[in-house]
Formats: sequence, C-alpha cells, structure tokens
Amino acid sequence: MLAAIREVFGPEGILLRNDAGVRRHEGLPSEVVLAFGQVPEVVEMIEDGLKYLAAPWSGQKTGAFLDQRDNRALVRQHTKTGGRALDLFTYHGSFALHVARNAKGVLAVDQSAEALARGAENARLNGIGNIAWQEANAFDLLREMERRREMFDTIVLDPPAFAKTKANLERAVAGYKEINLRAMKILAPGGVLFTSSCSYHVNRDVFNAMLADAARDSGRRIQFLAATGAAADHPELLNVPETAYLKGVLLKAAG
Repeated sequence: MLAAIREVFGPEGILLRNDAGVRRHEGLPSEVVLAFGQVPEVVEMIEDGLKYLAAPWSGQKTGAFLDQRDNRALVRQHTKTGGRALDLFTYHGSFALHVARNAKGVLAVDQSAEALARGAENARLNGIGNIAWQEANAFDLLREMERRREMFDTIVLDPPAFAKTKANLERAVAGYKEINLRAMKILAPGGVLFTSSCSYHVNRDVFNAMLADAARDSGRRIQFLAATGAAADHPELLNVPETAYLKGVLLKAAG
C-alpha cells in the first residue's frame, strides 16, 4: 500500500495516524508513525483562496477536515453581507474564515484554547480581523445567548461525533437536538443555519427527524434549503454504509 501511494502521488512524506479511539476495541496499539520521508509539525494549506495551518502530528484526526470543504464554500455563499455570524465547535476556524469574508463580525467558539490559538493564527495569515475567538462550552453558551435574546444572521454547528458507538445513539440525538434547538431560537429572521453530524450511527433519517423536532419545539418557521454530505474526494459507497458518515443541512428562518 505504501509503495503504491509513493508511486502514484510521489509524496514527500507519509504519516500514519493510527491513534483513533476505536483501535482500543480491536486491541490495536494507539500510535502516530512516520512511515516514509518527512512530515512537518505544521502544514500550510490553501482552500478557496484562504490559507490555514494544520497539525498532522497532533491535530484532531489529520489536523484538517477536508470533507467539509464544499460545505464551507456553501455557507459562505449564504452568509449575509454585513451580518453577524456564530461558528460553534470552530476548531481551527475553517468555517469562520469563510464566513468572515461576508459577515461584519464572527464569533468563533471552541472549548480548546490551543485550537482557538491556531484559529487566530489562521486569521492573521489571511489578514482577517473581524473574528472574535471565545473559549466556551457550546451548550452553556447557547443557553446564555438565548437568555440574552442575542441574534445571529449566520450560524454554523459542526460538532465532533456525539455517537462514537451505537450504544450512545439516544444520548447523542438528545445532544444534537439541544444545540440545534437553541441555535434556531437565536437565528435572526431570514438567517441561515448550517448544521452537521459526523456520527455514522446517527443516519440521515434520524438526523432529519431530530431537526424537525427541534424546529417544532423552537416555535420558529424553519425552511429546508439543502442537504449535503462530504466533498467528492470522500465518496459515499452504496455497499459501504460507513462512508455516509457526514450529514449536513442548510436551513433558513422565516423572515
């Protein structure tokens, strides 16, 4: 396999991120292994004209979530010019950077101070100065914002997988409903909400039903605009259901 990758792509280095938690269930070691050549601690990437830094050795998974690439471009297209935006679970700020091109201001939120620091560095790389970075728990912050009756024209929810196993499904769906319900309540009239789940065990039917429940409980009239998945280089294979892990939905609040 490594020989084939080297022959086809000619990379300068190959890093094996064999540190996913699921390996423990199989009795496999958790390790990050340099299989070939050299791989730097930080890699600069360019996406849709934006630069951002990824940490292939220490970042979540590969350090860059390329499967959301097309969704970031979609959200930017629907971001209200001059509006206020909220990016929850921002990680390195990839969605925030795209949204900031149209919005007047963006609040990017994550629990990891290290991730926020890299996000702020990404903003500096691109000369973007209209993103505020806040370390906070998204669930607590959403409840606070609802109490304060804050409003945002664009909201992005891109949380980590809530359902790592099938046994966690019920609790995961409750978590997804909580954040989506709160987000719908602080979505300005005419505003857009992009929400996603990378939990394979939360299939599209379950995810859509959860969103319908959240919309009903929010008391808002929420319009469906689009359903999305992973970018084309992460294809969904009909006979490999695990490849359909990423689900995205673009919604709009009635004016």
